[in-house]
Amino acid sequence: MTISVGDKMPSGTLKTILADGPSDVSTDDLFKGRKVAFFGVPGAFTPACSATHLPGYVANADALKAKGIDAIACMSVNDFFVMKAWGDATNVDGKVTMLADGVAEYTKAMGIELDLSGAGLGMRCTRFSMVVDDGVVSQLYLEEGGNLEVSTAEKMLENL
Repeated sequence: MTISVGDKMPSGTLKTILADGPSDVSTDDLFKGRKVAFFGVPGAFTPACSATHLPGYVANADALKAKGIDAIACMSVNDFFVMKAWGDATNVDGKVTMLADGVAEYTKAMGIELDLSGAGLGMRCTRFSMVVDDGVVSQLYLEEGGNLEVSTAEKMLENL
């Protein structure tokens, strides 16, 4: 079942790389007691994700925080090394937390998996954005197909 507005975020573990190496990120801890702009992409280094989606959240980080967002996090079904390299390549500079859902477990828990096996990419995450307020989805924008329209940082700003 696809996650919806009003749902509590599922508990799970994502991965990131900190200064001292790979680290687990509990989603319960990520979302507890704060308002998080959480977005996901089908893949790191893919054209729309690299040219528009992630850079939009980096460029608008201060504006999002001015509207009450406490943290911004990006998730993709990639490994944590790829997510770190992508964050470095796009100069996230601590504005966006890069999170890996290596085998799509969290993606499946949210019900937003996207099978791109026909394109040689395997199971991925549907492009999305959401506002998670103390663990509960208060806004949700799921893209159709390969579109990048409703889940951009600019659209999130309009809706905050």
